[in-house]
Amino acid sequence: MVLEKKLAEKRLTEAYKNAKVEYFDNNSKYIFFSDCHRGENTPSDEFAKNQNIFLFALEYYYKKGYTYVEVGDGDELWENSNFKHIRLAHDEVYTQMKKFYDSNRLIMLYGNHNICLKYKSFVENNYYKFYDDYNEEEIELFPGITPYEAVVFKHKDTEQEILTVHGHQGDRMNDSLWRFNMLTVRYFWRFLHSVGFINPASPVRSAEKIHKIERIYSSWIEKNKIMIICGHTHRPHFPKRKELPYFNDGSCVRAFGIQGIEIAGGDISLIEWRVHPNPAGDLHIKRKVLRGPEPIASFDLRKN
Repeated sequence: MVLEKKLAEKRLTEAYKNAKVEYFDNNSKYIFFSDCHRGENTPSDEFAKNQNIFLFALEYYYKKGYTYVEVGDGDELWENSNFKHIRLAHDEVYTQMKKFYDSNRLIMLYGNHNICLKYKSFVENNYYKFYDDYNEEEIELFPGITPYEAVVFKHKDTEQEILTVHGHQGDRMNDSLWRFNMLTVRYFWRFLHSVGFINPASPVRSAEKIHKIERIYSSWIEKNKIMIICGHTHRPHFPKRKELPYFNDGSCVRAFGIQGIEIAGGDISLIEWRVHPNPAGDLHIKRKVLRGPEPIASFDLRKN
C-alpha cells in the first residue's frame, strides 16, 4: 500500500507539473463528463443505452454556452481496436461534440481505456478527419485536437487551482501495466463483459479498490492544497463540509443515467441526467442536482 501510494502521488505530481493550464473566472461554464466508454453498439457497449440521454445533455450545455470537458475514457479503445467503427456507431455524438470543438469549447483528456490518445500519430490518423464512404470524401472531425493527460483550471482572480485527471494515475494495472491489461480486455474480458462479467483489474465493482484510490488522491490533495476532479472509478463523489476537495464526476454508463460535474457562476455541482416518467406515463429526460451548488472558493485549502 505504501509503495502504491508513493507511485500514485508521484504520477499525480508529474501530471500536475505537465498539465495544460486553463484560466477561468466566475463567468466561465464547464461540464465534466467521463467514462462514456463509447463502443461499437454491440452487447458489450455500455454507453449505447445512455446515448440519447447524453445527446440531450450535450445539446443543453451547448445552448447554454458551457465548455465540454471529457475527463478520459470517452472512447472504449481497449475492447475495440478500430475507432472508425465507434464513430459510425455513435455518429450523432461526434457531430454534437464537433459543435463544441468548432466553438473552441471542447477539452479532451485521455484515460486508461483511451490512453493511445497520448500518441499524436494515432490522434492525427483517427480524430482529425475521417473518410465518408457514402459521399466518397474526407470530412473534418477535430482537426488539430490535442488530448491531455491533465488540465489545471486556474482562477484568473484568486489563482485557485483545480487539477483534472482521469484518475487512473498510480492504479498500477491501469497505468504502468495498461498494455497487458488492454490485451486481456480485448481478447478475453470483452466477451465475458457482454454477458455481465467485469475484469477484476477494473475498479468499478471493487469497493476496496475504489476507496483505496480515493484515500490516495485525498492524501495528495492534503499535501498539495489543490482540489481534484476525476473519474475512473465510476463512483460519483462530492465532498461533504470539512472533507478534502476530491470530486468524482461518476460515469455515463450506469443503468439509470449519467452523472457529471458542473462549474458555473463560481459554483460547483454534482448533477445527474436520467429518464423520468410524468403522471401521464410519458418519458422525459431531466437534469437533477445531486449535491451543491457550492462556491469553488470554499474548497480552497490555501485559506485553511
